[in-house]
Order: sequence, then C-alpha cells, then structure tokens
Amino acid sequence: MPEPGSPASLYLNRELSWLAFNARVLHEATDPRVRLLERVKFLSIFSSNLDEYFQVRVGGLRRQVASGVVHGTPDGLSPAEQLAVIRERVDQLLDDRRRCLGGLLEELAPFGVRIIGMSELTPGERRAIDEQFESQVFPVLTPLAVDPGHPFPYVSNLSLSLAVEVRDPVLGTVHFARVKVPKRLTRWMPVPGRPHQFVPLEHVIGENLEALFPGMEILGWYAFRVTRYSDLEFTNLEEPEDMLATIEEQVFERRFGEVIRLELQDDMPAHLRTLLIEELRDADLPATTALTEADIEEGGHLLDLSDLMELAELDMPELRDPPFASNVPVELRDPQRSIFDVIRERDLLVHHPFDSFSATVERFLQSAATDEHVLAIKLTLYRTSGDTAIVRALTEAAERGKQVAVLIELKARGDEANNITWARTLEDYGVHVAYGSAVLKTHTKTAMVVRREPDGIRRYVHIGTGNYNSRTARLYTDVALFTCSPSIGADVSDLFNSLTGISRQRLYRKLLVAPANMKERFVELIDRECRHASAGRRARIVGKMNALVDSDVIDALYRASQAGVEIDLIVRGICCLRPGLANVSDRIRVMSIIGRFLEHSRVWHFHNDGNDEFYIGSADWMPRNFQRRVEAAVPVEAPALQERLRSLLDTCLEDNRQAWDLDADGGWVQRNPQGEVRSTHVRLLVESWGRPLESMRGEGSSLADVPLRQATGD
Repeated sequence: MPEPGSPASLYLNRELSWLAFNARVLHEATDPRVRLLERVKFLSIFSSNLDEYFQVRVGGLRRQVASGVVHGTPDGLSPAEQLAVIRERVDQLLDDRRRCLGGLLEELAPFGVRIIGMSELTPGERRAIDEQFESQVFPVLTPLAVDPGHPFPYVSNLSLSLAVEVRDPVLGTVHFARVKVPKRLTRWMPVPGRPHQFVPLEHVIGENLEALFPGMEILGWYAFRVTRYSDLEFTNLEEPEDMLATIEEQVFERRFGEVIRLELQDDMPAHLRTLLIEELRDADLPATTALTEADIEEGGHLLDLSDLMELAELDMPELRDPPFASNVPVELRDPQRSIFDVIRERDLLVHHPFDSFSATVERFLQSAATDEHVLAIKLTLYRTSGDTAIVRALTEAAERGKQVAVLIELKARGDEANNITWARTLEDYGVHVAYGSAVLKTHTKTAMVVRREPDGIRRYVHIGTGNYNSRTARLYTDVALFTCSPSIGADVSDLFNSLTGISRQRLYRKLLVAPANMKERFVELIDRECRHASAGRRARIVGKMNALVDSDVIDALYRASQAGVEIDLIVRGICCLRPGLANVSDRIRVMSIIGRFLEHSRVWHFHNDGNDEFYIGSADWMPRNFQRRVEAAVPVEAPALQERLRSLLDTCLEDNRQAWDLDADGGWVQRNPQGEVRSTHVRLLVESWGRPLESMRGEGSSLADVPLRQATGD
C-alpha cells in the first residue's frame, strides 16, 4: 500500500472502490427495511455484477501481469498487487453472500417460498418431477465423456455444469463426464402442489443421471462454473476495412477467452478439483497467471445466484415494492399539440423513470417519423431494447423517404451481438448506418430532428444521460433536455458530421464534447470556482455521476478545496478521490445512493458567483470517457429547468435513508435517519405522483429488472 504523504496516497484504488460499490449492493440484500423479494433481487444483482467484474477487470489485470506490466495506477498498486488485494476482499464478500443467502431463505420460508432438495419430496412429488425431467429436460441434455477418444469438452463462459463420475460395472473402470445445465430452461423447477417451492434444475438432473448413462454406476455429481476473460481487445487496433466483420470476429473469439475463475460446489473431491484445473488451464499462459487452486471459489450448495432473479419476480405483491406509473409531463399532455410546438416554445427537461419515456423520447421520434415537414433524423444508439418503438420509428421514417442516419456502437459491452443485429435490420430498411471507429466508443446519447418550417430549417435536439432503451428508462434515473436552440443544434450537427464523416472538429459553441474539449472545459470550470473562492466570493461545485476516476480532475478538485470551494459529489459507484484529507480535501464530501432505481444521471452545477451553470451529459469523470469515448454534455440554461436540477441535487444531498458517505480511507458508512426519513427515490415518486404513497411503508427499494450487465452503470 502507498506510504502516507506520497502522491499515491491521494487516490483510492479503482478496483477496490468498485468492490465497495458492490458491497453496498449486497448490503441492500441484508437490510430488513427492504422488502424480502427485493432483497433477493439485490443478491442476484450483486452476483451478476461480480461475474462481469471478473470477466473484464480481473481478467484484464491478469493479462497485464502475463504481459509483464509492473507500473501501478495512481494509487500506487501494480497489477499483481491489485489482484492480491482483490482476492482477499472478494473472499470476504463471498462469505457475506453465503450468510445473506441463508438468512433470506430462512426469512422466506414462513411465506411458503423455499428451495428444497430432491430428498425432501414425497414419492408422488418425486414421480411428478421425474416426469417433468423426462419430457422437458432430458431431450435437451448432452452428456460429454472424457476419455482417450473424447477430449475434455469446451465449457462456455458462466455456464453451470455437472462434473459426473461413473463406473463401468463390467470393466470396473471409472470415467469422468460433463453435463451442461441448460441455460434456456428455468433454473427453479416448481414442486407440484407446493406453491412457491422449487427444486434447483441441477439437482433434478443430478438425481436422474441414470437416464443419461444407462448401465453405468453413478459415483457422484458436483456442480461447477467457469468464468472466462470476456472483454474485446481493441488496443492498438488500426481502423479495419470492415468494422462490422471485425467486431463479429472478436465477439466469436471472445467465447474462447482463458478461464480466470472456477466456482465449485463445496463437497467436490480433491481429485476432481485437480482434474478441472488441469483441463481448464490455458497452456499458453505463463505460470504466474495460469488457473490454479487460488482461483477456485467455494460456492456453497448453490452456484450462480444471478438466477435468483427468477424467484425475485414471484407474484407476491406483499413482498415486493409497489408498482408505479410514470407521469406525462404537463407540457405534453395535450395529444393534439405537436411536440415540436412545445419544444419551440421553451426547452423541456425530463427525468426518467418519473417522466414517461414513451410520452417523451419515443413520441419525439415517432412524431418525427410521420411529420411531413421533417427532413432528417439523426441518432446515436449505444444500447437499445428489442423491437422498440424507437427502431420502428427510424425504419418508418426511412420508408417515408426521410434521411435517417444512425450511429450504432458495435462495441457496447455485452450488447455487441444485439447491436450487430439491429445495424443490419436498419440497413435493410434504408437507414444510413455508421459504426464509429475502432479506437473510440460512441457513448453520447444524442438525437436530432431537422424540420422545414415557415421561417426556415430548424433543428430539434434531444441530449440525455441514458440510453435509447425503453426498458432501462423504467429502471434507471436519467435526465434529458429537449431544445431547438440554434447554437446547440449547430453543435449537434457538427458532432454528427464528425461521427459519420471525416472530421477533426474540436471547437463547439455550447457542448462539452469528448475527446475534443470536455476534460479541459471541466477542469476550467473547476479552476474558475477556485478563482472565485480566492477572491473571497462564494464558490461551490456539485457533481452527480456514476464514477470519478480521472486523476487530473481529482487534482483540480483538490486545488479547489484548498482554495476554499465547497464541493459535494454524488458518486454512485467508483470514486478514487479521498475526501476529508487534511489540507487537501477538507471541503469535499462524497456520497452514494443505492436504492429502488439505478442512479444513472450525470449532472454538474458550478455556482460561478451566482451566475449558475448546470450541465447534463453521458460522461463520467473517467479517463475512458474523456479519452476513449465520444461523449457530449449540454448546458441547461433556462432558469426554471436549472431549479429542477438544483432541487434534484438537493434531494440527493439531503437523503438519510439510501445515502452512504465516503471517508478518507475508502470506507463507506450508511446514513441513519434520526427523525424524519428522507429517501431520495420515495421523495421523487411522491413528487411525481403529487400525493402520498400509501404502500411505501418500510421504505422498500429495489433495482427491479435491471439488465444485470449494466448494474455498474454504462
């Protein structure tokens, strides 16, 4: 660890900060104030988050070690040192997870929700389960033996498998086989006649192995699961002639990334553990990073707890958060009035999920598709969701002869294959599709509609913090601006031209754009607050984001604190800044909010001696956002809209139920209400509905149905 007083001691480690975030997620699964099935959901999300962390972050560090990288991150830890402390912290979290699962199952039992073993079934129930196995499961299974004629089978990433030992009663020989537990079948088989009671699918398969190995003696079966390195490799990649084909090839090759983690059922015999390690180890890797006993996780009697999401969605309203309906903004409630008329009259700010996504963003694009005065639609797509209204609007617009250009980010982690499919679909309808570059990810959330009006051509723009994804718009908190400001419209035109054409545009009128000018402008805005404070004027910065990692920005915030600027940071996930360091960050406070919705909005407020400036955008304060992604942040200038953003930030800062405070050593402490409970998401729901929430007792919270790969925010 870095010595006190060294430059490295000014920064927290990114990887450990992420683990601290996931620990806060796990805490929600243990909090008795959270409704039971919502706690199950948090446990599922914690587990899937950890899967992604190993696939990308741990796998990347292992490759750095294999390549001989020894230089450290700003906090001073080398890749090897980071792996060592990660292993120690993960072991602690896994112990916490095991206790959490046991406690949840005990608390669910009085409500009739149970996960039971085959031995707990009556003979009649066993026959019924066996019949389900015969008709629904057996036809899907493929036993794969390992012997001189059958090499060890390929084991796919994050798949659940059974390691099976059988004996040939004639020859007396013992054989190993692998049976994959099908992912497309429900993990939890319902017990007939017992509502909300289930048998794990792997147990049903394990107790019916005689059907797969007729005439053999089953000696034992044990569950295991592998995690493979799964990030796409674009380092030093030159621009390929065919980006689509290149991404497809990398997505295919990713399936064969090296195994970096092996999860085992607790009671697996030592000789089977050794066999799995030897067979799954990548022989091309150096010994320092090859799979070893140290990479084994004892998973208890149930592996892959991300599948608990199925149970969390049981139809038991008394154990879940009450449903809510998004509002239609007052300005858009007249169905006879064009959305373009509304935006032309004044800028419009929306806050999802409290403001309806379908009544705002989807309506904007649907109206553009059918409006005879609209000439062109341009849009960036980072993540979208299935056959959405947005995709249908784009294809309809193209069929009507409008010019439609869509920048699809093929490298959006976890959505590469999905985005390739949508790219081809849109092209088939005549949409102009661009794929960006191999070097930069297009992460900005930007749409533009070009419309011919009596006084000339006008550009209508939507810039937000969240994806054009109707599903996550119900589950993530995001803000967005609709405007027809000529200067912002001109900036967005320049941005799209740089994305779809050939350009080195760096100067923008209003927008902060990465990698062109965003980082420099944010540092300038921070330094301006320093000058105000040094001159004796009030100076304040409030920033809300998913992550704060960039050391240059952190250093600027330290300078501001030392100059007298009061700084409040609302950082949901990773934070490498150390608040509260004497003579360094005394005036910086960092908090995090974990609750019913996934906090995803990015909002920045600079006091500027009373001439307030507010920005919203797609970027976190991270090197990847500033240097390796195309991002855009837009100023929100209308006083009424600034007040809405100020109110949102104040609501977050006043939270005493969902909020956690970061200390200088990297520890997080949850706030404990003394008197009135101020829960951000509950307050926003009340504000949205305009009336008390009668069923909000207990202050329940969940990340209901959050796509798991995105729970860390992207």
